Amino acid sequence: MTPHPAPDGPLIPDNSPHLRVLSQYVKELSFRNSLAAASAQAYEVQPTIDMGVQVKSRTVGDNDEATEVDLCISVDARRGEEPMFSVSLVYSGLFQLMNLRPEEIEPMIWVECPRLLFPFSRQILAEITREGGYPPLMINPIDFAPLYWAELKDREERAGADGPATPLAGF
Repeated sequence: MTPHPAPDGPLIPDNSPHLRVLSQYVKELSFRNSLAAASAQAYEVQPTIDMGVQVKSRTVGDNDEATEVDLCISVDARRGEEPMFSVSLVYSGLFQLMNLRPEEIEPMIWVECPRLLFPFSRQILAEITREGGYPPLMINPIDFAPLYWAELKDREERAGADGPATPLAGF
């Protein structure tokens, strides 16, 4: 076991459990500005915002050496019945999970990885809405743990009715 330096200096033993971020990137980005010419009027009325969040993952590499995690956020803004804008972002990260026990892998993928991706996604959404002529969309922080545990409970309930549980593919 040869320790290696952590980014901030102290040594981390090779066999310690940890997560390594290999890369982060915008995978997909779509912005539809339905009220482009009238976006200045957007300041007059508070819009109705409908937001959806989904997490997906897949293994990457010949020996499943990395996991790609997608944080998918979609937002539709309306003023009354009139659509203002819609934005869809898939912000992804490539992660290497090191020395984790089997029971630690899913929570790491479905809670910690999206938690690391979220601030970057939030910044992109704020910038794209500002560039579209609207006030920056500032999404409140998301706690991914309750989403994961709710999905896990739903999966176990479905498994009780249908047979054995299947691994999480996305929520």
